[in-house]
Amino acid sequence: MQIRVGNGIDFHRLEEGIPFWLGGIKLEHPKGAVGHSDADVLLHAICDALLGAVGLGDIGTHFPDTDMKYKGIDSKVLLRRSYNLVREKGFWIGNIDSTVCLQEPKIKPHIPKMIEAIASTLGIPRADVSIKATTTEQLGFVGREEGVMAYATVLLTKH
Repeated sequence: MQIRVGNGIDFHRLEEGIPFWLGGIKLEHPKGAVGHSDADVLLHAICDALLGAVGLGDIGTHFPDTDMKYKGIDSKVLLRRSYNLVREKGFWIGNIDSTVCLQEPKIKPHIPKMIEAIASTLGIPRADVSIKATTTEQLGFVGREEGVMAYATVLLTKH
């Protein structure tokens, strides 16, 4: 069996009046993430982890922000397409572990819905998706509520 590990990280600025998509679901919050797509930092970090694990670069390589066909796109579509590229290389997801860094809103109550959205998008068991949340104790751009960031690590296997 062949094993690959990938990691991903993404950051987006927060701005008032924009929908806030995180982990494949829309959260009620006065600020949302600014980006070319729906700016879902968690899904983007997972995409980068998946693509990087098999040496396929990053999300910007495959879905560039200079291409208008990705303007406003649902990041679940990008996640599914990223995993399809991984599957073409013969790999399967073993598990996904991720962390969201965000001062507000508190996302713990939403994590089960995020796990369901990610697992159903990828066609994997919910038990294979982990999402954790942390603040930065009001330090830096996250602590000042100027932005959001997410980290993801994936384990891929090939039998």
